[in-house]
Amino acid sequence: MRLAALALGIALAPGMVAAGSAACAPDRLTVRGDWGQASFKVAVADEAAERAQGLMNVPEMPRMAGMLFVYETPQPVSFWMRNTLIPLDMIFAEADGTIASIHARATPLDETPIPGGDDIQYVLEINGGMAARLGIAPGDTLRHPDIGSEEVPAADPCD
Repeated sequence: MRLAALALGIALAPGMVAAGSAACAPDRLTVRGDWGQASFKVAVADEAAERAQGLMNVPEMPRMAGMLFVYETPQPVSFWMRNTLIPLDMIFAEADGTIASIHARATPLDETPIPGGDDIQYVLEINGGMAARLGIAPGDTLRHPDIGSEEVPAADPCD
């Protein structure tokens, strides 16, 4: 269970990761677009129990940190903020890691469903407002070792 080991690390991790750092590692995710790139320290939620827990009850998160939700196949996804204490940007991506949509500044503790789309395989949660601050937009790409497969190669593959 990678989430349990990394969830505490998110709360204690250093605040800033250099934008030029694009190493492909399980605890790093890079977002790339016309604006440049940004690297985040991430915990990976790739099991049902980890995805259900998400960032619930996390009181704070360093500036360039987040959580990557990984689903086995593309599917409709919807999130909510039950027991989530910090505002989040939810970045929904397709099977190749291309960003399909962004829900900005989800309200803490709100149980209103937040639909991400019909063919979503990855969701990146970062601090609320960070996507706009960096210029992250639909069409940008996520780069991480868990993104892509033989059937659907990553738009921005780890080499």
